[in-house]
Amino acid sequence: MTSYLFPILLQVLGLMVIVVEIFVPSLGILAVTAAGILFYSLYLVFTTISFTAGMVFLGVDILMIPFILVLGFKALGASSLSLHKKLSSREGVSSQAPDLVSWKGKKGEAITDLRPSGTVMIEGKRLDAVTDGEYVDAGTPVVVTLVSGNRIVVDKNE
Repeated sequence: MTSYLFPILLQVLGLMVIVVEIFVPSLGILAVTAAGILFYSLYLVFTTISFTAGMVFLGVDILMIPFILVLGFKALGASSLSLHKKLSSREGVSSQAPDLVSWKGKKGEAITDLRPSGTVMIEGKRLDAVTDGEYVDAGTPVVVTLVSGNRIVVDKNE
């Protein structure tokens, strides 16, 4: 029974190092350490105890490691180490400038060639714009067809 004690302690230590790796970013150093501890434990069991005991330890590892990983990531999500605050427009966070939406449907002129990106002049203001992939010569009349994020999409206005 005492021959099992050290490999079991190594197994428990290896699983604890896996949990620590989840919470402490170590660039994989702790993961390699945990793998080394677990493999050394398996080596000890296979070489000093028996093949059958080694297969039992291996089976327990195959079941426990994914279980520990899932529990660890769930605990990380619930811990104070993770971001629980959601960013929303109600709190003043916006992913696009609010005045860009008002440009939809406005007409203007391409100042530079749009291939597919360039500059347009709409209502006396220079704006960066893109097309849906078509080439538009400078001086061509354009209309804003879509505003998505900070991207203004224009098309030829014929």
